[in-house]
Amino acid sequence: MKFCNVAGRRIEYVRQPSSHPREGAPAMVFLHEGLGSTAMWRDFPQRVADACGCETVVYSRHGHGRSEALGEPRRPDYMHREALVALPDFLDQLHIERPILLGHSDGASIALIHAGAARRPVTAAIVMAPHVMVEDATLAGIRVARQAWSDSDLKRRLGKYHPDPERVFFDWHDTWLDSSFRAWNIEEYLAPIACPVLAIQGEDDEYATMEQIERIGRQCRDVELVRLADCRHSPHKDQLQLVIDTVAGFVGRLLD
Repeated sequence: MKFCNVAGRRIEYVRQPSSHPREGAPAMVFLHEGLGSTAMWRDFPQRVADACGCETVVYSRHGHGRSEALGEPRRPDYMHREALVALPDFLDQLHIERPILLGHSDGASIALIHAGAARRPVTAAIVMAPHVMVEDATLAGIRVARQAWSDSDLKRRLGKYHPDPERVFFDWHDTWLDSSFRAWNIEEYLAPIACPVLAIQGEDDEYATMEQIERIGRQCRDVELVRLADCRHSPHKDQLQLVIDTVAGFVGRLLD
């Protein structure tokens, strides 16, 4: 694990080469979900690297994992700030050009904002369980998670990955349930996305309906939608091999 300074604060990251590197393949940058971190991806990035022939780069956003916390409270535009300020700085620090962005949940939304802002070239965006607007299903799922925080060992489990699991959880929980966040919507970024998009969502996603990827399908110009049966909010956990095969096929078609 290594560290670099992004937007003035330290973050952790890992670079993982492919065991079967493809000449000229761009790096694939992983963007984690709202409670995630570098370590919480487990071996998924390495398996994707080996299947796709791409180096994978995984990092924890500020306040997550071993990255330095932000001093100020989280703002409703935190995903925009990550996509338009922190992520570009991170890519510059590591001299990464034309990345493939692979994001999950919040990370998927960050990937879409970054790609749609069109401030720098992106080879492709792979988004799993993305959010483009706030749904009642999303808020209901977060309320269930709040109950799990009280009734289960969720705090202990998050504590294995975050020094301050309580802040990580409530930054996420409180932001999404704040009344001012109800109008959050990133659809303005979809039509300008110039790169190919692969959007994956589980049919049993407890935080969203299929309307999320269907809006992506209607508004992005080059998009492949994948709906997975027997799959909840984390496709890379519930349908691991199928997701790896789907991502590898998509990347292979891009780079062949």
